[in-house]
Amino acid sequence: MNGAQALMKTLADAGIAVCFTNPGTSEMHFVAALDSEPRMRAVLALFEGVATGAADGYARMADKPAATLLHLGCGLGNGLANLHNARKGKVPVVNIVGDHATTHTQYDAQLQSDIETVARNVSPGFVRTSASTEALCQDAVDAVQAARGLPGQVATLILPADVSWGEGAQPCAPPAVPAAPAADDASVQAIAQLLRSGKKTALLLGGQALRKPGLLAAARIAAQAGVPLLAEVFPTRLTRGAGLPAVERIAYLAEMAGVQLADLEHLILVDAKAPVSFFAYPGKKSDLVPDGCSVHTLAAPEQDALASLEKLCAALGAQQAQPRLQAPLRPGRPTGRLTAPKVCKAVGHLLPEGAILIDEAITSGLMLGAMTAGCPRHDLITLTGGAIGQGLPNAVGAAIACPDRPVIALIGDGTAMYTIQALWSMAREQLHVVSIIFNNASYSVLNVELERVGAGEGGAKARAQLDLAGPRLNFAQLAQGMGVHAVRASTAEDFTQALEYALATPGPHLIEALVPESLSGAKRKLLPWLLKSLPSLPRPVARALKQKIAP
Repeated sequence: MNGAQALMKTLADAGIAVCFTNPGTSEMHFVAALDSEPRMRAVLALFEGVATGAADGYARMADKPAATLLHLGCGLGNGLANLHNARKGKVPVVNIVGDHATTHTQYDAQLQSDIETVARNVSPGFVRTSASTEALCQDAVDAVQAARGLPGQVATLILPADVSWGEGAQPCAPPAVPAAPAADDASVQAIAQLLRSGKKTALLLGGQALRKPGLLAAARIAAQAGVPLLAEVFPTRLTRGAGLPAVERIAYLAEMAGVQLADLEHLILVDAKAPVSFFAYPGKKSDLVPDGCSVHTLAAPEQDALASLEKLCAALGAQQAQPRLQAPLRPGRPTGRLTAPKVCKAVGHLLPEGAILIDEAITSGLMLGAMTAGCPRHDLITLTGGAIGQGLPNAVGAAIACPDRPVIALIGDGTAMYTIQALWSMAREQLHVVSIIFNNASYSVLNVELERVGAGEGGAKARAQLDLAGPRLNFAQLAQGMGVHAVRASTAEDFTQALEYALATPGPHLIEALVPESLSGAKRKLLPWLLKSLPSLPRPVARALKQKIAP
């Protein structure tokens, strides 16, 4: 068999069941080989950023990597943003990038580029150009093994065309996946002693610690030691809802995070990194750990977070401790003029058991966490790397990974336009995804950031760079043009009715929520004062003010 056919069998034997593709000429033998392997599902994306984002969403929900197929360095470049998000989320992806035949590279043809250099930005742990047909399948095994390790990573395999079409290749056996170690006994005992000291301490959870088993173990520790549980700002996947421990996510805004972390003497990391500000701001600290607070690591990303938490639980004698669990609670049915909080309220009112929530709503989704905390159990996926355009592709991948679970993606209007082609893939695959687009005709978060970075309010030209009102986008028409059932809603009643229909009817749906800007007018002017005041205010007062400024 040729290299591509042997590669396809090797990938399938290793458990790679889906490949998200946007191929070109150099990948045609790989494309042809798809028909030789019935275990491999191929999903076409109309833009490389959709393919890479879908592979990310798939792996988050399937707990195993998918493959991508990209065309040369330019195709890889188009997919980089969502590969960046996957890297930051420690998500396993086997990224296959076609290349010119090795005999052709000397001619510096129009699409010739240094693919390895581009790939290292998002795939620093594994980049390899397969040098021969005979070596290809072992290269693929090594890539899968690298992607599936702890922490997960993007592993990039570059596939020259002649290596793909060469004959005489032999499939390789699937890779072994070694077990990750738990925290060592000395570290566990030291942290147990710290938790018994009575000093003000918090656990910061990320990665695998935010799944149900990890949350329950952490909550027993928290109950036994009397400490709070915090979560990363943007978790890769957070299991939440009624009957599970509630964790408070670190705030995106550094000033609000400062209130959450104030007065801590110790911070214990569990598959998480110490909190830092998303950006640098004039005159403000980038490191959000309070002065005088010591940071300790129970489980690093390359360790088994659950096993480490269970060891700490045993060391504290907390196995029988009663964790605090979220009580069932749904918001009522919203009415009146549609606003972003009312959209979130409607989602909480109707959220079905086992749903997958994807949050890339930026400012419009500020109330989503509060409105869904007590809903039936669900998983939340967030924007791990900050590169917008993740949400709609993530929804494609999550729906393919979990075909029996409804997927609801809440997306801002600005970010939706980065990867709007994902709607076509949803229609082609007939995925049960409900895409909710908040159309407020603005890059709302950037209006806030313009002032936060000290650039002032900005004049007409500056404000125009953050304004999407001329012309205002019509997402319902865009979706219908790609085969997705779509409606627009401007009242809470119409939106809720549309969501009920979409959840009950198989296939893809889009609801365009026509809402006012979440942080506008007086609220935007109040925000800088509030942010300056938060760190010096008592925590109950700060929380009350935060609620008042919420849209």
